[in-house]
Amino acid sequence: MNGSLKSLVKFIRENDGINDKRRLCRMVFEKFSLTKDRSVFYCAEFAIRFSSANSSSFSNTVLSLSNLKKVDDRPFIVCLVTPTANYCFLANTTFLKKISHSSQELRENNIRGSFNGSDIVRTFERIPNNAENFERLFEIHAGIGFENNLPRLVEATNDISPSGVKYVVTGKAKNSILDAPQRAIRFVSSSEALELKRELDEKVEKFKTEILTAALIENINVRGRIIEYLIAGKDEKLRQALISALKAGDKGIPQFKTENALGDYQKIFKEYHTETDVKTKIMILNSNPKAYNLDKILEFLALEKSVFMFYFVGVGPEIVSTILISMFQETLLESTILLKHWSGRNSRGVTQFEGKAINSLILKPEFQIDKAKAVTFLEKIIAL
Repeated sequence: MNGSLKSLVKFIRENDGINDKRRLCRMVFEKFSLTKDRSVFYCAEFAIRFSSANSSSFSNTVLSLSNLKKVDDRPFIVCLVTPTANYCFLANTTFLKKISHSSQELRENNIRGSFNGSDIVRTFERIPNNAENFERLFEIHAGIGFENNLPRLVEATNDISPSGVKYVVTGKAKNSILDAPQRAIRFVSSSEALELKRELDEKVEKFKTEILTAALIENINVRGRIIEYLIAGKDEKLRQALISALKAGDKGIPQFKTENALGDYQKIFKEYHTETDVKTKIMILNSNPKAYNLDKILEFLALEKSVFMFYFVGVGPEIVSTILISMFQETLLESTILLKHWSGRNSRGVTQFEGKAINSLILKPEFQIDKAKAVTFLEKIIAL
């Protein structure tokens, strides 16, 4: 948790029992030199909205989705003032169940409606939504962001039939899936793995200047998509358009959508069918990179020769290092966060990686795979 946010939480706790929302709001506003935007008070490190109720359960309207969008790139705190204590909840879009008020026309291209206190989840993937967990929770949210939460909120709010399809694992498919760790063990020690790493490293070296320029873009999703396209994109015309925009000071970056595919880079060898997901990691930032959709990974691993890899590019003032590792690499597997409930219906969910583990692997590469742990992990997600 950043220093300002820690100080905020401490100050609010010191004023438990104040039982005066307006007074506490004014005190926080003055102490932290915040900027006011209607009912939201914010700075670069956080944003906060005050509400009041007789208990920690409240259904008051909190904020419009359009106003939340403005501050969803930093921790957004809802401070609930009650007669005996002040409660703080993280209310970024990842932690909203749905949009409740005046939201009938909410669509991905029409952001409407507001959320209530009852729409804020109190426990997220077994993590209590309280101040002690704000840092951990926000790192999860930062890896998802507003744009990825919006389709889920539209679906949940309007009770739209989900577009996803939960992958059905048959007996034959299950055998191939559970054999995936053994295939990965063979692949990571093969000459084919060296060839794949060499190809990707050559792309990084070729576009090194552009990658470092793109790394300065503040929007985590735009930054990641551009760098990943520079390395693994298939449309050379689009790549050159991105390069031109970056040379012009990232002005006029063309609108583009990356394929909603499992990996960014496919290479087929005689014995292996590889998909590699390219991920950039800004070494000085704490963030949790998105990993993979659980149904899609099971469907891919059901293929006889399938091997799924991650290619991480560590970026600082220079390219720090690159690493090509299996999804089953022991440290990576232990840092995999399952977001089962976030993805909605007809889905096993999605995954993220803990950013600190990625930093560690980039600085000190490790490739070992614990087959038993990997098989247990696969059995767990098959059962979801």
